[in-house]
Amino acid sequence: MPVTVRSDRSSDVPLPHRGQWPGLDVVPRAPVRALLARLLFGRAVRRLDLRVLLPGGRVLGRGGAGSPTMRIERDREFFHRLGADGKIGLGEAYMVGAWTADDLAGVLTALGRATVVPRPLQRLRRWYVARQPVAEENDRAGAQENISRHYDLSNELFAQFLDESMTYSSAWFGPGDSLEEAQRRKVDAILDLAGVGPGSRVVEIGTGWGGLAIRAAAARQAQVTTLTISDEQRRLAEQRIAAAGVADRVDVQLRDYRDAEGQYDAVVSVEMIEAVGERYWPAFFRTIERLLAPGGRVALQAITIPHDRMLAIRSSYTWVHKYIFPGGVLPSLRAIEETLRAHTSLRIVARRDLGPSYAKTLRHWRERFLSRWDEVSRLGFDGVFHRMWEYYLAYCEAGFRVGYIDVSQLALARE
Repeated sequence: MPVTVRSDRSSDVPLPHRGQWPGLDVVPRAPVRALLARLLFGRAVRRLDLRVLLPGGRVLGRGGAGSPTMRIERDREFFHRLGADGKIGLGEAYMVGAWTADDLAGVLTALGRATVVPRPLQRLRRWYVARQPVAEENDRAGAQENISRHYDLSNELFAQFLDESMTYSSAWFGPGDSLEEAQRRKVDAILDLAGVGPGSRVVEIGTGWGGLAIRAAAARQAQVTTLTISDEQRRLAEQRIAAAGVADRVDVQLRDYRDAEGQYDAVVSVEMIEAVGERYWPAFFRTIERLLAPGGRVALQAITIPHDRMLAIRSSYTWVHKYIFPGGVLPSLRAIEETLRAHTSLRIVARRDLGPSYAKTLRHWRERFLSRWDEVSRLGFDGVFHRMWEYYLAYCEAGFRVGYIDVSQLALARE
């Protein structure tokens, strides 16, 4: 039998067994922190174009009838979760239905523009913000486990909301582009940055489900070696590559990037550096340099964060780490440049920023995920997972909307 959150008001959101979502059904007891969270939250939202509806009819925020509306269904639970666990608590409160929203991305975008914790108190974050677990370190064994927890959920799950190419990274939208057309534009741009053409020897770090490898082999007549540490992705990628008729030109290897071998005219990697971990950035870029033949080019697509924010949160444990991407760290462009300069002869020679396109990509994914929930639920995913992934996709969309995070395509070459 499912269990239900117990709080000052009954919940209509059922939760699964503790073994699947350990601790989520327990509302933390943090009365002092809850009071502080109530005060700071009220202070922050009163300046936002947002309506916050509390039980009993009280309204916070300066938003009008057309503004994004956040409905706090169980205020005692909401503020105890927020006070005890900060942003993790905010996400968990949504997962269990302690607050709801019709326009979730709009609400999170508005909250993303707020400074809930005053800047003087932010200096104390190392005492009140959780640290990333040692168990999620991205050594070979840890990286395998971290990747598996996300990418091995279910190939069928990802097929429900991705485009036909099964591309799970930011598209690049032009006027009137569909998601499929925008993803093709993105892949072609990466291949152009890397100088991929007929006969090019290409190594891809991070296979995904084979979309880029198929495009490079079919449209550019390249010879591709592609590396993944996800067995589920490898299995489907090989099926898709065979179906596309390019199995003779694409070699899928179940191999950590650190163990890659050979020399290639082009090295490409799309949104994989975020899973590498700061400690391993030097090894990642040294590997790329080792694989790159003389005169070759590198093309990366990387989600980035402003450098000062990266320094502030580099070891923090967030809701995204806990529920979506364990072990992940977003680099800044400055951090990439400094790592390249300190450990390689590679330099950034071209750059293209795609932040607004990622917000649009995530909106497409979220709309598809929600519209196909019946199919997703038949795969065995429950209502908590539904709210968790809705929150994840909306949370990331909001981050790109407000510019808290960005995404760039980078071309690298030897100095």
